[in-house]
Amino acid sequence: MSGSRPVVLVTGASGFVGRHVVPALEREGWSVRRAVRSGEGRDHEVVVGSIGPDTDWQAALTGVDAVVHLAAGFHHKHEERAIQLYRDVNITGSLHLARCAAAAGVGQFVFVSTVHVHGRTNDGRAPFSEADTLTPRGLYGMSKAAAEAGLKTLARDTRMKISVIRPPLVYGVGAKGNFALLARAVNLGLPLPFASVRNQRAFLAVQNLASFILWRLAHPDRADNFEIFLVADDEQVSMPEFIERLAKAAGKPARLFSMPPRFMGWLLGAVGLQETRDSLIGSLELDVSKARSTGWRPAVSLDEGLRLAVSDRDPSGAR
Repeated sequence: MSGSRPVVLVTGASGFVGRHVVPALEREGWSVRRAVRSGEGRDHEVVVGSIGPDTDWQAALTGVDAVVHLAAGFHHKHEERAIQLYRDVNITGSLHLARCAAAAGVGQFVFVSTVHVHGRTNDGRAPFSEADTLTPRGLYGMSKAAAEAGLKTLARDTRMKISVIRPPLVYGVGAKGNFALLARAVNLGLPLPFASVRNQRAFLAVQNLASFILWRLAHPDRADNFEIFLVADDEQVSMPEFIERLAKAAGKPARLFSMPPRFMGWLLGAVGLQETRDSLIGSLELDVSKARSTGWRPAVSLDEGLRLAVSDRDPSGAR
């Protein structure tokens, strides 16, 4: 404990999600200790080096009440190195941290996974739920699924409460990937070929992800040591509607035109962008009733989240 304030160790604190989660934790009275790869270990920082199977977590975990594990290896262009990265960081690195946390007497461990442990789309099927058999696609999704399985085993042998969160696409200030590309295209007024797409997708404002993490820390289950949650905004909308509402938030026109979805899918697949194809024109609906049954409600609406996402205001307060 830090005085009367509970202490939480956050990995990935300087990343996109971390820059939103850390100030949210501090506002709720947590003393945040940031695990950093390198540096001088400034106030509230502890240098741990690279996350992996041999990371020394002893100093970082001393006096810690909870761990929020956001850090992950992601998107390496060389498949062989990606396999090694995902194994060392996402699987063995995550499980090593969790074991060290349990041994140090940490009470709660929050692991941010991904909805991709279910696959990239649920076209023609019911919305994904926590009870589904996992069918991960891609190295990243498979590595997160393996880490989840290891955490479930660990939870049976320790007293530490483990919460796994599976978010869909997370958007907000500093987001990368598909959201950053869409936001840039809208800002530039580029025409986008999604007018004929009739999918349905879940999205998650980073503020809502942060609020659910806080909710789990404040309301751990008394009976179960291991719980999994799918979390999303209240509204699940089509890709063209998402773009239109993003454009409105940015004060720009949504320049959508029609291209047959099958042709667009073929085109993206032909140039090796299968994952991008699934993310843009496939459906990804989630059953979030379990998260809502805990009493949690999203902190912001889809429209408010998009307005915040295009505000350019640094959530960490840095200038």
